[in-house]
Amino acid sequence: MAVSLYHIVVDAHDLPALARFWTRVLDWRVLFEAEDEIVIGADEFAMPGMCFVPVGERKSVKNRLHIDLTPDDQAAEVERIIALGARRADVGQAPEATWVVLADPEGNEFCVLRPKKSLIE
Repeated sequence: MAVSLYHIVVDAHDLPALARFWTRVLDWRVLFEAEDEIVIGADEFAMPGMCFVPVGERKSVKNRLHIDLTPDDQAAEVERIIALGARRADVGQAPEATWVVLADPEGNEFCVLRPKKSLIE
């Protein structure tokens, strides 16, 4: 039996705002939108996508699962994503860490890694 990752589900306080943030970060689009669910993805056939579902409470502790992004230019992408509404976050990473920890507008941490080709070298 085979299995594939279909969606990453994100609890959100403001579904439209958080979905818009992530569509801009990933250059994706909204694929489905209802009051209780917004799905975004590269296109309707690409996997995985992200699905935002409502929660009443705000995030209060560090994520148990987070997203890692690998850009062509780490510094440029960090600045672009901050301009979209992210903020730098400290989750205990060392000063010499090769990744940058950011938090989305609702406080969900994610990392911007070095470019993938530099990870292989």
